[in-house]
Amino acid sequence: MNTITIPKKEYKELVETRMRYDFLCRSLKDDIFSPPPTKNTGAVMKSFKVTGKYNAKFLESLEKGLSRSKYFKS
Repeated sequence: MNTITIPKKEYKELVETRMRYDFLCRSLKDDIFSPPPTKNTGAVMKSFKVTGKYNAKFLESLEKGLSRSKYFKS
């Protein structure tokens, strides 16, 4: 076995790059472009409101966008 010595900074960069690559690979295995599991605008809005993470302006914008969406109209 050969031993190679590299600076700690370079090692950290290599580890971070590898972790990002692994994350990207795992993300791409999932179908990120699949449609949402429901077409019910009310259910989607309720799910977002229940979390308490989103402000009223965002929720208004989301509801407006969902109302314009062809997916939710069909």
